[in-house]
Amino acid sequence: MAATNIILPEKGKQNILITSALPYVNNVPHLGNVVGSVLSADVYSRFSKLRNRPTLFICGTDEYGTATETKALETGQTPKELCDEFHKKHKDVYDWFEIAFDYFGRTTTEQQTVIAQDIFTKLYKNGYMEERTTTQPYCEKHESFLADRFVEGTCPKCQYDDARGDQCDKCGSLLDPFELINSRCKLDGAEPVPRETTHIFLRLDKIQPEIEEWFTKSSKEGAWPQNGVSITRSWLDKGLEGRSITRDLKWGTPIPLPGYEKKVLYVWFDACIGYPSITANYTKDWELWWRDPENVKLYQFMGKDNVPFHTVIFPGSQIGTGDKWTMLNHLSTTEYLNYESGKFSKSRGVGVFGDTVKDTGIPSSVWRYYLLANRPETGDTQFEWKTFIAANNSELLANLGNFVNRLIKFTNAKLDGVIPKFSPDHEEESYDFPAFIAEINTLLAEYVADMEAVRLRAGLRKIMEISTRGNNILAGRLDNANLASNPTRTHTIIGLSLNLCYLLASISSPFMPSTSQSIVEQLNAPLLPIPDKWLPSALAGGHKIGKAAYLFTKIDDKKEEEWRIRYGGTQASRLAEEEAKAKKKADRDAKKAKKAAIAEKLGESSTAMDGLSTGVEKLEVPLKGVTAEEEAPPPAAAP
Repeated sequence: MAATNIILPEKGKQNILITSALPYVNNVPHLGNVVGSVLSADVYSRFSKLRNRPTLFICGTDEYGTATETKALETGQTPKELCDEFHKKHKDVYDWFEIAFDYFGRTTTEQQTVIAQDIFTKLYKNGYMEERTTTQPYCEKHESFLADRFVEGTCPKCQYDDARGDQCDKCGSLLDPFELINSRCKLDGAEPVPRETTHIFLRLDKIQPEIEEWFTKSSKEGAWPQNGVSITRSWLDKGLEGRSITRDLKWGTPIPLPGYEKKVLYVWFDACIGYPSITANYTKDWELWWRDPENVKLYQFMGKDNVPFHTVIFPGSQIGTGDKWTMLNHLSTTEYLNYESGKFSKSRGVGVFGDTVKDTGIPSSVWRYYLLANRPETGDTQFEWKTFIAANNSELLANLGNFVNRLIKFTNAKLDGVIPKFSPDHEEESYDFPAFIAEINTLLAEYVADMEAVRLRAGLRKIMEISTRGNNILAGRLDNANLASNPTRTHTIIGLSLNLCYLLASISSPFMPSTSQSIVEQLNAPLLPIPDKWLPSALAGGHKIGKAAYLFTKIDDKKEEEWRIRYGGTQASRLAEEEAKAKKKADRDAKKAKKAAIAEKLGESSTAMDGLSTGVEKLEVPLKGVTAEEEAPPPAAAP
């Protein structure tokens, strides 16, 4: 639901618009999906808001396309019924992970139609659209054109045998369905045949100079990560080509052209338009966010496989309209999070998915911490139960949890929960308090710099380093003997340390909001903005704190094996998958052998026909485009 107070940009302030890649509706996200986009975006959104900036964080489910239309046929639902069901499933998962969207919408709305058709029409009028007759895969068995993703086969580049017609998940190459070896229809296993159909192409080649100029400027000013720069550069260096943006489907945004009543906009063109359309469903003043590049900075979060759509196709569409648009400033991309040296697989029950993560009984803050500490920022990372348990026990519990709990318990037990009178400027020979404060401020400055640059893992490490300094100041100094023999020093340590807890509540809030909330409740104080400089006087002497509560609890090491078995799939499921693959291969081999035999017989019978003319000339249907080569698939993304 929309917030009660609509968030709008404010003149003279640093206005931040944040999007996370729209999750496709008819699946349940796994941990890699969560950390790659929505969780990372949520952390930055919370940080930006705690820096007192007008910040809007929007997302939603991507609902149009063949996958939804086909899944609905399988389940006996209408596409809308299916989308309604999975939209709620996604929202439930993100709610559990404490993802604080300002608005979580969807692409199947009237606003999506209005804005997408407006962009399409302007591109068409500006000469960036072109009609072409192309050849696409067609399944004769269920009598339908197949979206690229519904053609499967062996990747011609890396030989992976489960590649899709649009992309290989193993090597990352973008593909044409006719490039696949031993191609098959995902729905019924039939071999697709080529069939002609007419579609609209977006002439990215005509917009390439403007895209390159924008990319050079934006990637530098926004300090894009290297993988985002490399993937975009690989597309541009190979030369952009015309790209089909319509499909033979029913479930999608209607095309505002006569003769295209039975076709819809293709999801690769349509999906990114969901960002402004979802914003338009949040507020009627959506253009204040999306048409003010001078006053709004756009931050977009995604996995690396989504990069070209956000750095080439959507910006190209924006530029081609000739309108003023807020365009991508900072790109934040992730590599892949793998599961125990393998891949997440819902069908085999391998890995932790959004609808099963809560079954572990471990709070979302711990999950958020571990995923963000292992965020695949510059390379693939692994989810491992052993390191997950260690992160809770040896990092969260032993460091942050120990510091806060020990300090608040002692204050309640020995000082009746009242912060003693102390001076942040106190100096004495036995401990260098000014140096302690200076060290915290150095780490705080590094934290802020890391967060501003969206180096989330580094920012999280700084939090734990600051907590470590808190434990160090307490070590050997917070006890009954020191309180009796050197009360001034001990009171100063308690006062500074409680204020350090207060700082930790603020800087940890983007990562672990529930943990942060527990800290401020124990301190009996409201959450403060994240400062540039720590002044340890927010909690003054005489302030009454609350009761102590555990932030974290120890996880038994025995859980490692239990969870590995529970989330590692079953032997039966793995055997069933291997048998199914073997059967599919045998069926394909049998079909190939049968076709070869038929072809051989036809070849023999056709020999006698050589030299005879049918009297009918072949009719060539010319492309309406400029060059036939532009029908080729786009260049593969850089690995």
